[in-house]
Amino acid sequence: MEMSKSSSNNGELEKEVVVRMGNKRGGVGSFESLVRLLAMALTLSAAVILGVDKQTKIVSIKILDTLPPVNLPATAKWHYLSAFTYFVVVNAIACSYAAVSLVLLLANRGGKSGGGGGLGLVIVVVDMMMVALLFSSNGAAAAIGLVGYEGNSHVQWKKVCNVFGKFCDQGAAALVISLLGAITFLLLVMLAIKRLH
Repeated sequence: MEMSKSSSNNGELEKEVVVRMGNKRGGVGSFESLVRLLAMALTLSAAVILGVDKQTKIVSIKILDTLPPVNLPATAKWHYLSAFTYFVVVNAIACSYAAVSLVLLLANRGGKSGGGGGLGLVIVVVDMMMVALLFSSNGAAAAIGLVGYEGNSHVQWKKVCNVFGKFCDQGAAALVISLLGAITFLLLVMLAIKRLH
């Protein structure tokens, strides 16, 4: 009788350990899904905020000293600058990838944590590519934004953010949100590395 009690207690203990391990794996998967959803929302927001960024102002241009200044409308749009175009395209790609990878991970939840062997490896590699793309697009947009904000006296580029303030503010907000999206993708890579250990 003592033997059967002991073996039944061991069986219950093993079931409890298996249930705890299963719950722990589910927790990591749901946390990863939340982080991936956050990355998708941040990159979508950054792409939309800069993608709709446009401002038109009336600018006075003096052609000759003897003539009065001519008032002309000038428009600032995100697609006039290749760095901003790169920024919007990369954020749109990262958002689309986050949505697809989230669907793939949720569909493959029954496999190992991370979406199964081959799929999990592909997702981690593409996550790292998204980190690189997002940080490079943020750097490009920040560099051109700094020139717009400060100007460059060495090459006689005038600052434009004193004229197009709303355009610059909206671009800066998109840049901060995209930077948070890049950090979120970096967190996904760190979660994958932690899972490997």
